[in-house]
Amino acid sequence: MDQLRLRADSADEMRAIATDVIAPHVRAGDLLILSGHLGAGKTTFTQGLGDALGVRGPIASPTFIIARTHPSDVGGPALIHVDAYRLNSLAELDDLDLDTTLDDSVTVVEWGEGKAEALSGDRLHVRIDRERGGELDMSNPEGGMREVIVIAHGSRWDGVNFATPGAAPSPGVAARAGDLG
Repeated sequence: MDQLRLRADSADEMRAIATDVIAPHVRAGDLLILSGHLGAGKTTFTQGLGDALGVRGPIASPTFIIARTHPSDVGGPALIHVDAYRLNSLAELDDLDLDTTLDDSVTVVEWGEGKAEALSGDRLHVRIDRERGGELDMSNPEGGMREVIVIAHGSRWDGVNFATPGAAPSPGVAARAGDLG
């Protein structure tokens, strides 16, 4: 399975990965599963994706709400932002009825690894690893290096090249290895 590895050294760079590298290829029906330790930048990534999709914000962690819908302000798909951290099983995730909105929205599930894969065989898994001892707060411009690893699953992503023109990362976002295309 192909992977894309990127580096983000700040919150702006994390948002730029979502905005410039991932968002140009995302469409209604797509599922993104985000994983990473507390403070890795999952919500920051989702903020960048939401900005690029033109959805109503602000985008904040839905930890206590579990799921939040951000409708499009530009006629595109809504963004469904889910935090599965407090969910203990696939059955609890199923209770959210995400399958009823999956085809019409872009669905992002934070802490979804091991829970949300059953929603779709076609998905992107975005794993964000924070350097040991790195600062927890991504809003701090000196927040510490993050490695963002994007793994595509399913035929939906066959042939998608995240390095195509118009999807190049912003200055400062360093590709470390690999390409999904």
